[in-house]
Amino acid sequence: MTSLVDLIVFDCDGVIADSEVLATDVLIDDLKVIGMPITRDEVQRDFLGQSFQSMAAKLEQRFGRPLPTDFADSYREHLLQRFETDLRPTPGFPDMLRGIVRPVCVATSSAPPRVERTLDLLGLRDLFGKNVFTASQVKNGKPAPDLFLFAAAQMQTDPANSLVIEDSPAGVTAAQAAGMRVLHYRGGSHRPASIAGVQSFGDWRDFPQLLAQIDAGA
Repeated sequence: MTSLVDLIVFDCDGVIADSEVLATDVLIDDLKVIGMPITRDEVQRDFLGQSFQSMAAKLEQRFGRPLPTDFADSYREHLLQRFETDLRPTPGFPDMLRGIVRPVCVATSSAPPRVERTLDLLGLRDLFGKNVFTASQVKNGKPAPDLFLFAAAQMQTDPANSLVIEDSPAGVTAAQAAGMRVLHYRGGSHRPASIAGVQSFGDWRDFPQLLAQIDAGA
């Protein structure tokens, strides 16, 4: 059977790594210290899947002042400290990934040091190799399609033959704008809400069957 999917593109946080709750908790704590209180629901609604730059711009608009110049580095340091003790993969992801026999890559809004450490801690770095792409490599992050189009170009794959796995509305929108197929993963502990018109799943054991259905044109 001819495959309709020549490349699988995974978001990192909330898809590979069950990290969204950790990231949210650290962000809320760090913002509280500088007098920018925000709730978990607001983080998930307004920032999930977006780049730090996009988040910073929204916070500046909301609070009427920019983040301190050292906030990004401080937040990343605190988050990586938390990752060292508490980071886990989403349930079943490593086993599923090892069973895939077609090209895969990562396309994430996270900064390179964060995604690299994430993959190292989860023991998945070797499975992706150099095929890890971040918003720092493109002009516009998610929900713009730039990152996914860049990833497909680097992997020498037609966007129409690429499948994106995302947990955030911003990521789903970016994948659709790039002309890629997309599945919405909802198995992370942050339990993202469903997205109208987008097929979702919450268990990596179901992914091979979903992939087979796409290949079959179902």
